[in-house]
Amino acid sequence: MQLDQDITTITEGKTKILVPKAAIESKVPPMDVAFFNPRAKLSRDFSIIAYSAFIKKFHGPKTFLDSMSGVGARGLRVANEIKEIEHVYVNDLNPTALELGKKSAEINNLQNYTASEEETCRFLSSFSRKGMRAAIVDIDPFGSPTRHLDCGIRATVHGGILSVTATDLQVLHGLFNDACRKKYYGTPIKTHYADEIAIRLILGCIHLIAARLDVEATPVFVENNMHYYRVYVRILNKSDTRDMMGFISHCRSCGNREIGKERKELCDICSGTMIAAGPLWIGSLFEKEFLKDMLEDIPNHTVDKKCAKTIQRCILESEMPGCYYTLDELAEMRKKSPASLEKSITILQKNGYASSPTSFNPTGFRTDCKINKILELFSS
Repeated sequence: MQLDQDITTITEGKTKILVPKAAIESKVPPMDVAFFNPRAKLSRDFSIIAYSAFIKKFHGPKTFLDSMSGVGARGLRVANEIKEIEHVYVNDLNPTALELGKKSAEINNLQNYTASEEETCRFLSSFSRKGMRAAIVDIDPFGSPTRHLDCGIRATVHGGILSVTATDLQVLHGLFNDACRKKYYGTPIKTHYADEIAIRLILGCIHLIAARLDVEATPVFVENNMHYYRVYVRILNKSDTRDMMGFISHCRSCGNREIGKERKELCDICSGTMIAAGPLWIGSLFEKEFLKDMLEDIPNHTVDKKCAKTIQRCILESEMPGCYYTLDELAEMRKKSPASLEKSITILQKNGYASSPTSFNPTGFRTDCKINKILELFSS
């Protein structure tokens, strides 16, 4: 392929990447030449931190698989910015994108970068045999990742990390419940904390598929932005005997929400009818020690300043109850302007309740206080 005026070089993190100019100049990244999404830089920054923190403590083959690489941005950065990584294998069906990735690898003097042009599951399946599995496997599709989860789990070595992105937000937000049931084995409901429901549906799907394969999948880090959800799970080759599937029951009348193994029909607070999201993952979303390792590793990388703030919030909420509240939601109920997040959390803590901000929403917080008591405390 001849590089021409349609291609430009950008620097992301510490890595130079060849990308189509239109991907930088257009609001919607085009796919006719090769796909690159500049808005996903924050997601790639988090990946670099998470992978680096993980690989430092991992004993085994330090390889990385990027099954849907596009121009190779994530794989190039992993190969260039994480010195412990031994080899990066990227894959895509677009030969132009692969050629750009190869030339970017040359620009960065990378010797540990190999590209292939295969269907996603065929690529992953070639690494599913003993001795071939990778320490880190990435699945980053357009839309739902569910069709590739089986292959991704099989390609991840014992103790490795599987990272998965979902961009089918309409399905995960309750606009197409039939499609959600088919893809994720559960249904969402429309709430102010819909982002958490979506993440838990993705994790629930991974958990069920892993259990069918006699494999345990446990989340260590999750993050979301306006156009995607992303989860990182640790894969262990052992039968999963945990019962981590359940429901989020929500009362439309008073805003009460409960997460548990059974769906609730009536609200304990107002006796109103409750609706339920699920089945979905009801366990922890974060591994606190992993988050601390990520935070400690940030100074070693060139990443967005938002990363540290987000991870700090994740640490604070890692042991908090599920289903966060938002200041806007409470303001609607009280018909008053919302108080500051810091003040709201302080009120709850001073009255003996656990509370923390959440990484899911800039005005969101978690607490073990029920909605009726929250409204009472905030009104007083």
